[in-house]
Amino acid sequence: MGKYGFGPLADAPIEGTGKILFSEEVVQTRVEELAKEITKDYEGEEPVLIGVLRGVVVFMADLMRSIDLDLQIEFMEITHYGEETDGGIEVLRDSLTELKGKHVIIVEDIVDTGLTLRYLVEHLQAKEPASIKICTLLDKPVRRMAGIPIGYVGFEIPDEFLVGYGLDYMGKFRNLPHLAILNRTEPKAVPQR
Repeated sequence: MGKYGFGPLADAPIEGTGKILFSEEVVQTRVEELAKEITKDYEGEEPVLIGVLRGVVVFMADLMRSIDLDLQIEFMEITHYGEETDGGIEVLRDSLTELKGKHVIIVEDIVDTGLTLRYLVEHLQAKEPASIKICTLLDKPVRRMAGIPIGYVGFEIPDEFLVGYGLDYMGKFRNLPHLAILNRTEPKAVPQR
């Protein structure tokens, strides 16, 4: 295997990315550890994993394949309107599964301000699940504006914009097998997550 995994990106330098924060191997090991924790915590249950599109797809696929339980999966898609931090949130695609009495795990790629996650938890609580827990690949607590308890955290990260393993910048870098810091050489507004 090349420096960056398989395929055309295997040995090529990735223009636009800086330091690799978490290698493919480190990410995969941590995902498997999270899956073991979830398997232990939900033994005898059939949790519903709800992924928040789009950045979560790679993480959720690897996570669910490593969980040794029967489970259901769903996806939600949301959009923001207005100002980044005080604008509104709209659900574009909602969970189709009946959640009443079920154990729900919201799966996120990254928790930044926590505002979107707080909205999702409130939205899903109206569906009367037995429980709701959060599982995130990345947690950026330095930016937190909403206090949300997170049950499962892959990595706590500094105030940097990461790409790879499903996370993108302007549609690029999602397919990288590792997580790298975005190398911003020109001033651009970086969206909040």
